[in-house]
Amino acid sequence: MSLSGRDLTIGYSDRVVGRSLDVALEQGEVLALLGPNGGGKTTLLKTLLGILSPQAGEVAIGGRSLASISIRERARLIAYVPQVHNPTFAFTVESVVLMGRTAHGNLFSRPSAHDRTVAARTLEQFGIAHLASRPYTMISGGERQLVLLARALAQEPQFVVLDEPTASLDFGNQGKVMREIRALAKAGHGVLFTTHDPNHALRAADRAYLLRAGERVAEGAVGSVLTREQLEELYRAPVEKLTDSASGHAAFLPG
Repeated sequence: MSLSGRDLTIGYSDRVVGRSLDVALEQGEVLALLGPNGGGKTTLLKTLLGILSPQAGEVAIGGRSLASISIRERARLIAYVPQVHNPTFAFTVESVVLMGRTAHGNLFSRPSAHDRTVAARTLEQFGIAHLASRPYTMISGGERQLVLLARALAQEPQFVVLDEPTASLDFGNQGKVMREIRALAKAGHGVLFTTHDPNHALRAADRAYLLRAGERVAEGAVGSVLTREQLEELYRAPVEKLTDSASGHAAFLPG
């Protein structure tokens, strides 16, 4: 099964953000979307999720037009983790994660024993089980991001879409999220995430998609797409590449 957009024109009622965009994500792979601020990354994500309708072209899941799939079924197929979430109500962390289970039941029904088992498993997976009874409003921004990741996984989706998943995380938790992204792919999920850090893409992604001013700059395997020259073109800024002589692993730094 794949999540794909074909010949997409994306944007809003008052402006077009991008044209002639083709993107595809297969189950079991990780695709990193990189580009400067204002380049169209979040707009593309929202279009692939069905939050925004394409102005032209089509988004499909498994060959079915996204427009023909109900909201509830979409929630069983795709989970979304936004970049920023400002809490309003003091739900417990466990309750927030259990909200991910509404895709499999009724919004107003009580969580089943299975729902609670799934929620507990995802909390444990992200190392935040000890926060289960804490109010969501009383934990750190980084902890909230991990809770949202757990909620997404509790949906048991085929695809997981993450907008800047490490933006509010400390160094250690960034590594944890990158490991979990790889684990999701290994378990058969398709994962699409946006990032400003090409090193995260090198570590966690199979393919990279470079987007600038609504146009695709390059797409392909991370090893061939993430080069110093391509990144300098993407960000219009100097980039340094460091290579470890023993392992051959590369890292990029702003020039």
